[in-house]
Amino acid sequence: MIGVTKSERDVHIMNVNLSNGGAMGSEVSETADVVVVGAGISGLVAARELSRAGLRVIVLEARPRLGGRVWTDRRLGRDLEIGGTWVHWLQPHVWAEITRYGLPITRGPRPEQVYWLAGDRVRTGSIDDYLQLIEPGMRRLTAATMTWLPRPAENPNDRTDLSEIDGFSIQDKLDELRLGDDEYHANEAAWIGHFNGPLADGAFTSALRWTAATAGSWQLMHEASAVFRLSGGTEALVAALAADSRAEIRTQAEVCRIDHHPEGADVQTSDGRRISARRVVLTLPQNLLGDLDVQPPLNEDKRAAAREKVASRGVKVWIRVRGPIAPFAAYSSADHPLAVVRTEYVGDSDAVLVGFGADATRLHPEDIDAVTRALTVWRDDLEVLEVTGHDWMADPHSRETWLMHRPNQLTRYLDGQQRTEGVLHFAGSDTANLWPGFIDGAIERALHTSRDITDTLTPHLTGSPAGA
Repeated sequence: MIGVTKSERDVHIMNVNLSNGGAMGSEVSETADVVVVGAGISGLVAARELSRAGLRVIVLEARPRLGGRVWTDRRLGRDLEIGGTWVHWLQPHVWAEITRYGLPITRGPRPEQVYWLAGDRVRTGSIDDYLQLIEPGMRRLTAATMTWLPRPAENPNDRTDLSEIDGFSIQDKLDELRLGDDEYHANEAAWIGHFNGPLADGAFTSALRWTAATAGSWQLMHEASAVFRLSGGTEALVAALAADSRAEIRTQAEVCRIDHHPEGADVQTSDGRRISARRVVLTLPQNLLGDLDVQPPLNEDKRAAAREKVASRGVKVWIRVRGPIAPFAAYSSADHPLAVVRTEYVGDSDAVLVGFGADATRLHPEDIDAVTRALTVWRDDLEVLEVTGHDWMADPHSRETWLMHRPNQLTRYLDGQQRTEGVLHFAGSDTANLWPGFIDGAIERALHTSRDITDTLTPHLTGSPAGA
């Protein structure tokens, strides 16, 4: 991890919550070239790029940790990904960072058996049996992907009239296929796992965007979105980005108001600190952005999207069961609290499963009895020892899981969500062109935003770079 110790990595990360001994009070005002709001992946990449260009950068993160919606935590005897997890070499921006920092990749065990539902009946077979079952539906559903999105790395609204199909939900298009029970429920469960929400709420164009990112191959899309992960956890990437930055990164520093004008902006935190900056980078998720007090207000596209919310509102739960067990995967339907469960870790005396459900209100990730009942849809022979997770929908600093648009949101709002407003710039995975909602999308938007700011500000710099 670029050859630094933990103490060296943390030297420029400050906890400025006054109740925990922050050194500066509300009477203090500061200046910076750029304030970055949020220390998730997008905020950290933006901070690295801008600070290494010689700009004075301050990062303000409301949480007591870095990473945002990626979070590796020691639970159930393993280092578990509580939020975003999977990466792939077909995701160019994150793969470049993985290569840059020399981060090794691993994967979970391949399932030896797969369970799926046909009505109320449980079917079993191999992973190849399951893939063959869903293949006709997946192929038909995504057949026109590259017609609609021939260049997925560009803004999808630039070249095609997506409004013709953006009003359809993934449920609409799945129903049009008129599949049999076995095939329908198997496809339904797979897409619920991707959307992390009810399929009637999820835009068909979101399914097309994921598939377009893998050149129209639904098989590669499934692999790229749910198989490979960082051996050292996403925390390894977070730590590498923070260590490679010259920015001052402050945790427990929640931004409560931004006043902006043509020459700059004043950023105020909840403890009364004020920072004047020439530019501000906002990396907040779509669901959260509308809650921030910004004067003059943000454009109507950003505010309308925030009011409508994203389609994803599900749950991710980690489950430790008594072992040994053979690795398996299981798929249910929209009627069940967990739509997808699979084995991620296998030990001599236990195994750890990961599960996803469409509605966080139906299953709390720390309710062991509810999780045990949910598993009995497929298997009543598993002894659940512990469960854990995080309610991202209730988290005041996210209020969403990952981005999946509702019908019409892509064509109505994305252009306005990406648009710079005076000195305010917008990054974050939710507004990415390629791989929105992924770690890759967060890096993409940070790089675009950082380049725009650097091109504007660095010609006016004098003296040596900050931190040199």
